[in-house]
Parts: sequence; C-alpha cells; structure tokens
Amino acid sequence: MVGHVNMMDDVLISNLPPEVLRSSLRTLLSRGSANQQLFVQHVQSQHIESGLRFTEPLILFPDADIVSEACVDYISKTRCLFSANMAWNSIAYLSHFVKAIVIARASWSPSSPLSQVFDHFSGDVVQATQALKESHPQRSIVLRVVLKDLLTAFADCLKYCSTMKLIYPFHRPQRQVHDALITFFPAEAKISLSGSSNNRIIAPGTLYASLPEGTSIETVQLGQYDMPRLFNGLWQLSSPAWGAGTTDEHEKALVQLVESGLVATDMADHYGDAELVYGDFRNKLPKDVSDKVFAITKWCVFKAIEKPITADFVLEQVKERSRRLGGRVELLQFHWYDFNDKNYLDILLHLVNIAKTHPQLVSAIGLCNFDAKHTDEACEFLKEKTGSVGIVSNQVQFSLLDSRPLKNMIPICQKHNIKLLTYGSFCGGFLSEAWLTQPPPELYSSATSTSTSSASMSSATKRLTPSQRKYLDVIRSWGPWYDFQVLLGLLFSIAAKHGVAIHNVATRWVLQQPSVASVIIGTSLGTSSSNGSPPPGTPPGGHSVVSSPVLAHRSTFSISSPSIKHRNSVTANHGHRSSTSFSSNKRASWGLSKRNSFMIPPVPPVKARATENLRVFGWELDEEDMRIINAAALGKDGEKTDMLFAKLGDCGDEYRNAD
Repeated sequence: MVGHVNMMDDVLISNLPPEVLRSSLRTLLSRGSANQQLFVQHVQSQHIESGLRFTEPLILFPDADIVSEACVDYISKTRCLFSANMAWNSIAYLSHFVKAIVIARASWSPSSPLSQVFDHFSGDVVQATQALKESHPQRSIVLRVVLKDLLTAFADCLKYCSTMKLIYPFHRPQRQVHDALITFFPAEAKISLSGSSNNRIIAPGTLYASLPEGTSIETVQLGQYDMPRLFNGLWQLSSPAWGAGTTDEHEKALVQLVESGLVATDMADHYGDAELVYGDFRNKLPKDVSDKVFAITKWCVFKAIEKPITADFVLEQVKERSRRLGGRVELLQFHWYDFNDKNYLDILLHLVNIAKTHPQLVSAIGLCNFDAKHTDEACEFLKEKTGSVGIVSNQVQFSLLDSRPLKNMIPICQKHNIKLLTYGSFCGGFLSEAWLTQPPPELYSSATSTSTSSASMSSATKRLTPSQRKYLDVIRSWGPWYDFQVLLGLLFSIAAKHGVAIHNVATRWVLQQPSVASVIIGTSLGTSSSNGSPPPGTPPGGHSVVSSPVLAHRSTFSISSPSIKHRNSVTANHGHRSSTSFSSNKRASWGLSKRNSFMIPPVPPVKARATENLRVFGWELDEEDMRIINAAALGKDGEKTDMLFAKLGDCGDEYRNAD
C-alpha cells in the first residue's frame, strides 16, 4: 500500500542536502523494524526493476592504474545489493568484476588507486559472502555452481597475475568464499582449489613473533587462562566501510599487537572473515607463541532456531567456529535474540558441558549482551543443573557515556562471580583529544581527504565511520554536546596529571569498576580508511588516540560556559595551571612539544597505537579523580545512568527492542 506524501514534505525531500537526508533516514530506521523492512523492500524493488546489468570489462578497466567512474559506480551498486538482503544476486556481480580484470587485461602497481580499489572490493566480497551465509540459502546445485564460478574467477585471476607479474589482491576474499562453499557443502572440504587435501586456504609462509618480557600489562583469569586486561577487537573486519587491507597487512598488524603483549582478540562468527584471518595468523606463529595467543569468539543467534536443540546440534556449532579458527576457542560467548524463547538455557547447558568434554574445541563459555535479569536466570539454571555457574563472563557496552552496567549488571556479576568484558569504552574514538573544543559532527559528511587536506580538516568535518555514527548516538542519548565537551575538558586535566591521554583515563575508569575483566579495543589491523584518511587523532573505526592535531596549535583549551571556573578549579586541585604542565621525563616519554601537543611516535602505526593503549597500566585513578569523573559522566546521584537505563533499557536491550 502506497500512502500519501504531502506537498511540503515532498518539497523538503527535494531540497534537503544529501547529508541531512541520510541522517533523517537513519533516524527513521532506528525507530523500529517495520521502517527498516519498508526501506529494504523499496531498495530491492528498485534493483529488480532495473535488472542485472554488467558493465563491459573495458569500461570498468579502460587503462593501466585507472579507476574509472564506471568502476566506482559498479562497486557501489554491488554494495547496495548485498546490503539490501540480496547477497545471492550480488555474487554474479562479484564474479563479473573479477573476470573483467582478466578480460580487460587490467594492470596496477602496488599502493596505486586501482590497487586500493581492489582492497576495498576484497572487503566487499567478504561482507557479501557473510551476508549469504547468514541468509541460510537452500543448499542447491545452483548455489554450488555460483560459488564455484566465483572461485574459478579468482583462480583465473591468480594465474593472470602470475603471468603478468602483478600482485594478486584477492587472497582474503578467496579464502572467505571457499569457507562458504565448505560450510554449505562439507564434501567440498576434501578438495581444495589446488586439488590437494586441505579444507583451508592459508597463504604460504611462516610468521615470526616473540612475546614481550616483563611488561606492565595487568592480567585476569578467564577459565583456565590468564589473559590481558586489554583485548584486541575485530568488529571492524565486518565491513570495508572502516577501511580495507590485504592479508599481509592484517598479519603484520597482528604480529605487532602480539609483540606488544596484546595476545587476546575478540571476534564473532558474523564479523566478516575475522575468525579465518585470526585463525590463519595464529597457526602461522611458532608453537611456543601461538599457545599463548587467545581466540575469543561468539555464537550469535539472531532469529529462532528451526531445529531441535540437541547436544549434537550445539556441538556442530562449536566445531564450526573451531574449524574457522583452525584450533581451540579459548572463550566462546553466546548471544541470544529473544529471551522469551527459553531455548537459550538448554543451549548454554550444552555449551558448558561441551567445554568440559571437548577442551580441544573450547575452553570456556561466556555470554554476550545479556541483561542482568537473564544473566541471573542463566546462572541459576546452570547451578541447578550442574552444581556450578559454568560461565565466566558477559560482554556488554560500558563506558563513561554508557554506565548502565553499574545499575544491575555488576551486582549480578558479583553474586555469581562472573566477569565483564566491555566494548565501546573509547566511544568510537570520541573520548579523545581530537574531539576537544570541536563542534558536533555531521552524521554523513561528504568531506573527504581528496577534496580537503587532512591537516586542515577538523574532526567535525571528516566523514564518520559506522562505529563513530553508532557512538555519536550514544553521546546524544547521554546528553548534549556541550556536556560532552565539559567532560572532555575534565578528562584532559586528569590525563595531564597522570601524563597520559584522554582515552587512557576513559579506559582506566572502566577497568577500575567492580567485576570488569578486560576492555576490548577495536583495531582495523593496519588498513586504510574508507575515505582516504582517518579523523584527526583517531585511527579508522575508533582506535586509540596517538596524536592530537586539535591541540597542536594551542597550548590551552577553553569552553565558553559557566562551568569554566569549575574546570579551572579542578586543574588547580591537581597542581597544574590551565596551560597544563608536564614533568620533563613525561614530556620525553610522550614526545611532547613545547606547546604541549601530542605527537605521533616514530614507530609503525599499529605498534604506536598499541603502545599508547598500554599506557592505561602502571597507575590508577585516585579517589578525587573518580569523584570528578563520576560527577560529570554519571550525573548527580547517578541521574545520567538512570536516564540511560530508562531510555535504552538494561545492557544489550537495544539489540532486542527493535520495535
């Protein structure tokens, strides 16, 4: 049924800037699944009406190292297909693109614009293939043929690259498509693309890495393992919207993280090819290192399971994740779509038993985005059935701007002696110097580094990543941008007191909360950003801050507000002037200029980020720090926490209250 659109709304739609239209549509989609379904159905109908049209190979690739407008448009249309639940239709587009490279005899040089397009296309294939997996298509002959056709296109492209002495750019998507083939058709696992007996595609070579000695990294016991209190997070591999990278770039970044002591990594079955990336990386390490590198993944159920919940069914799910990781899962976290469906209790019981009977597959079981009520229900159920809780953790969003776990979740964790793993603690990079004194950003700014130099662009005018859009919503739920700026000013003063950065203070605050085991820090594994350069001071997708261009041109900051006197009094209480002073040894260790700007250390970016993230250890926030932070972040008597709880519900409820 088509409803009436009044004239003024039609005029408004016709005249709004694209950025405002996008943010308006995003607001409508956030108001319920009915709006989302209408939106997707409309996009689907538009594509169906236009029909499948493949662009000629020589139009896609007219000359060496040329990124044609037709190529950009073709990739954009393909993204729309798999993002609109048309993953099946997108496979043919992906195959045509790869075949066109060979037909047009395309050529490219390393790091060229066309090479970067191929990196992003690789991410598109990964995301489209994951969408196909999650659509649970009928395992038909046609599906097998379509997937094999894409794999054949990759194989032909590999031969072409070898002949033309070009760097083959598609190891990563080829591995993901091969994994989909053997997921749908297990018999295909007996024969790899090369014809040998192997169910994994692992790029040749061995990685060499060593673990650091005598680090200051705090650890926590989860199951039978002592793990660091900082985890790497691979959510950003879900989509090339965060950036794109090659297998080599991923592995180099992971080596740097491991050599920094960050040996535990969180991922999920639906984070693109994260399990395959991490599994192949870990299996290339020397055994004495790989045995101390931990895989934390998830089994996420987003809709009703249309099969009997048996021990064998649950075991198959565990085996699937272990297979993709090429070994043991040190912690398997379980996410459930609807607590009214009590099958989740039986699944948890089976998972806990499997961890005992199959330790070579999984070592420990945790929860993901469970609220306090159902965490308690699960723990009581498991105690009744097995005599012990059996689960070790629950992963939830927890930050200065989302303090809901303080209300009910932490008391339940203390009751059952389980730990919290937290994400969103950096708020997508917003809790950083880069956003201090900045105006609120546009959700869908069209600005990119191709039109304006990166150095001259403020954080507010840079294009946001999906992570930053998500956490901008969190900020707006927490309070007005003005209040956020006041909080950043207070955090800056406290960070100066301890010789660290704002994100270190934000992380330290979470780590000092009861029952918190570890904070998960997103990493894009050394990939390039989707728009050419990351927002100032924050790597793509919300990494930690290693530079502060915002502060590079001013030694002081100011917020024009009545609270400025309070901010200055806080600084005075800490023994600093408003210009913020540092001891000489801290200045040297941070590489601070005389104008107190935070400079990027002369080390590889991923290692630099890891180094700065690790500055959260070796010190603590004192009582006065906590009092000041709590007053600004939680509000008087926790009023901001209560407001968020009333608005969003308990931990994880936002993922279930779609209507």
